[in-house]
Amino acid sequence: MNPSTLIQKLSGTGAWYTMLFVLAVFFGGCASYEPVPTPASYGPSYDRVWESALGAAEDAGVKIFSSDRTTGQIRGVTGSADVTISVMRQADGNIRVEFNSRGPKGEDADVNERLTVFYNRRMGR
Repeated sequence: MNPSTLIQKLSGTGAWYTMLFVLAVFFGGCASYEPVPTPASYGPSYDRVWESALGAAEDAGVKIFSSDRTTGQIRGVTGSADVTISVMRQADGNIRVEFNSRGPKGEDADVNERLTVFYNRRMGR
């Protein structure tokens, strides 16, 4: 079919509107939208967690002899154990706190439990 015959056949109003509709649908389906970034919420701030860990150590009777906020390490002693508290940022943005205490007979579960109770109290849990 030559081009002039095609134009004559499409010159009817219904065929012309049909062609326009098909083109509009074809090109209209090509739209793409970028996802809208949403800010992530990761819970309490590092400062709040750090201060709560320090406070929990004091509440539990730990004498702190070193604390380094940049490495997240708090070290101290109680009458029965050496205590290490680690405050760590995780890859998902959450902050993890670990309490470790070692006495003459190994891990001192009582000190760890007291630290956990005082920490949770300071964090409002």
